[in-house]
Amino acid sequence: MKRKLLSELYIYPVKSCKGMSLRSVNVGPKGPAMDRRWMAVDRNGRFLSQRSIPKMALIHVHLDDSYLFLSAPGMTPLMLKHYPEGTPCQVVVWNDNCTAHDMGDDAAKWISDYLQIDSRLVFLPDDSIRRVNPEYSLHETDQLGFAEAFPFLLISEASLEDLSRRVGMPLRMNRFRPNLVISNCEPYEEDTWKVIQIGKIIFHLVKPCSRCIVTTINQERAEVGSEPLLTLASFRKGDDKVYFGQNCVHVGSGSLEVGTEISILEKK
Repeated sequence: MKRKLLSELYIYPVKSCKGMSLRSVNVGPKGPAMDRRWMAVDRNGRFLSQRSIPKMALIHVHLDDSYLFLSAPGMTPLMLKHYPEGTPCQVVVWNDNCTAHDMGDDAAKWISDYLQIDSRLVFLPDDSIRRVNPEYSLHETDQLGFAEAFPFLLISEASLEDLSRRVGMPLRMNRFRPNLVISNCEPYEEDTWKVIQIGKIIFHLVKPCSRCIVTTINQERAEVGSEPLLTLASFRKGDDKVYFGQNCVHVGSGSLEVGTEISILEKK
């Protein structure tokens, strides 16, 4: 039997914009370092996403040790310091209220001009705590960044391959926005795992991931279709939702590296 491996690692520094493929990533209390630490918000402080603005998929994001770089079609690239000294502000992610730091007027103008919506760009500092839903958290201190609801999302290569076959066209993993991609397992085998270990970090697979319209957006062209939600609904539906991938809560900190073997500690 082939060893199960961590085959890909992704972070999404700006919520709902393009992700970054990495060979290694540090993991802290909020999850992968710099994952969903920035976010575009409307004039009321509520998060913006590809659900209503598909062209957010075309915003390229790059990080170095000190700066965040943004680029998008028709826009002059923007360079911003990681940690702003901006004004604290209140922002909303679903039902969660968080204290963030505003990234300033230059960032606001750039994101507003591209999205054609009065917007601001904000950053979640380390001392601003957003808790994981207590229904799924392991400890009352579990937290995350601006991600939808969990600090990690895991999907296997085999599951994507099976879904692509059913849809009748190759689907890219970036439609599904995972952090952890696993190789050398059976399709949907991740559904059977309860606790796994990657390196020194333990992951509890606490909930199947319900999928939304973002999965139907071609991430290279920002075009919206009907797949793969239509096909997923035919065999992965429950409680009026369709599921693909597993949401995870982690225990411990350290680093993750592509090529590390996965240990299955407990099955459901």
